[in-house]
Amino acid sequence: MSLTAGIVGLPNVGKSTLFNAITKKNILVANYPFATIDPNVGVVIVPDKRVATLEEMYMPERCIPTVYEFTDIAGLVKGASSGEGLGNKFLSHIREVDAVVEVVRCFEDSNVIHVDGNVDPVRDIEIINVELIMSDLEIVENRLNRIGKKAEMTKDKKELLEIGALRKIKEGLLQNIPVRKIELSIEELDAIKSFNLITLKPMIYVANVSEEDILNGGNEYYKKVCEYAKAENSEVVMICAKIESELAELNDDDKKEFLAELGIEESGMDQLIKKTYSLLGLATFFTVGSDEVKAWTFRKGMKAPECAGIIHTDFERGFIRAEVTSYEDLIKYGSEKEAKENGRVRLEGKEYLMQDGDICYFRFNV
Repeated sequence: MSLTAGIVGLPNVGKSTLFNAITKKNILVANYPFATIDPNVGVVIVPDKRVATLEEMYMPERCIPTVYEFTDIAGLVKGASSGEGLGNKFLSHIREVDAVVEVVRCFEDSNVIHVDGNVDPVRDIEIINVELIMSDLEIVENRLNRIGKKAEMTKDKKELLEIGALRKIKEGLLQNIPVRKIELSIEELDAIKSFNLITLKPMIYVANVSEEDILNGGNEYYKKVCEYAKAENSEVVMICAKIESELAELNDDDKKEFLAELGIEESGMDQLIKKTYSLLGLATFFTVGSDEVKAWTFRKGMKAPECAGIIHTDFERGFIRAEVTSYEDLIKYGSEKEAKENGRVRLEGKEYLMQDGDICYFRFNV
């Protein structure tokens, strides 16, 4: 399952530095707007101690953690929806992601240019959010102009449902309300799915602070971002992109030692990855054996056959049942054999809702 979180923000807020830290890639980082022109994509490992524990237990030939993609997108400026800066090129890239990670500058540094002259995180957030709303509004209005009258004349139920949803969305967007905050039914959401509206995507804010502020638990800029996010039920992660870049160069042991010296329990990157993973409504199941231990990403609410299909379409097509053990039970009893003898291995059918941490063997016949 390929899922992508897009990193966005104004130029020079630390997006590319953050992306480097997440993916350990060396992309261009420069102190001028639009240093990043094409989107950079990197595969990110989701921190999960369970994978290492299962690897120790099974000693497989290979161990594959669960991953998803982060995309670093060129800096957005005021007027992008009407073509300023990289304009529609930026907006076309962001439409392709599943969630939006908005990096907000919360640090003072005279050596790093701010495109609007001074640091004001709420203003910066609103500049970006208004551009995203304007971009969505253009798509909605174009669609309404194209099929609105036709739908009313033909009385096509499917098109009328779509038009009704789009009119509701347009009304909200004109009041600067993102689509994710507009109450839409499952049917209406399905009707507008193909438009990939940006403001329908879940949002998480990253407050990029200085080294001193990360150790002091934040600053006034960070508090303002938290207040803004709380009002729209979004989450905030505080990071220092500079520290995260240094951590990215270290091995796991040195990283733990460095964090301990700083008095930090978990890196901002790990917090961001976990929160973004959760934001997308994702969970993990495992397949295990002497040949391979592998973590698989699935959406919460998926049934066993659908999850089997993530491994191979034949598994879903010919699904019979799933042999399931919870990770907690496997660890508690120490082996599959002991878990089975204690009645903790279950046979689940087609209606079983997969749970995070399930260890599965899928039985199928094609």
